Amino acid sequence: MDSTSLATLGRHLQTLRQDRGLSLSQLACAAGIAKSNLSRLEQGSGNPTLDTLWRLAVQLHVPFGTLVAPVSVLLGEEDGVQVRLVDQGQDSPQVDVYWMRCDAHTERRAEAHTPGAREALTLVSGALEAGPEGETRWLSPGQSLAFAADTPHLYRTAELAATLILTITYDPEESAS
Repeated sequence: MDSTSLATLGRHLQTLRQDRGLSLSQLACAAGIAKSNLSRLEQGSGNPTLDTLWRLAVQLHVPFGTLVAPVSVLLGEEDGVQVRLVDQGQDSPQVDVYWMRCDAHTERRAEAHTPGAREALTLVSGALEAGPEGETRWLSPGQSLAFAADTPHLYRTAELAATLILTITYDPEESAS
């Protein structure tokens, strides 16, 4: 992420934290990151991983898209995975849409999202194994898969890279808490 995007994300993260009455220490502890790292993120000088951003969104009780909405660039390339927010719905339930690319021979384990969250993905190109751990399924272009995202899940490629469109639907009752 470029410095302007990092600064924008940092200011937004700080606002979300303060709006919820959380101290730096409280949020850092809940998200399992060092207080100094959270402070750097809020100052726009950190380099957050996708996992860190997901954990912060979960602890702030906001959809991932709400946390990263002010940033219109690629959210990061981490361990062969690239993610970009395409659109964020404002209705209830909230639906966020992402473009995602996984390089060949990539495995991405995703932590549980907020309670009640569901994912639906459609593979655009390549081949992808995805779904809740222990219940994954291989997809080829044009195939779709939907599953509960409030449990750990994964995305795995073999010989081919994969490009997909991913939607996350958040439970409106959980997002309000």
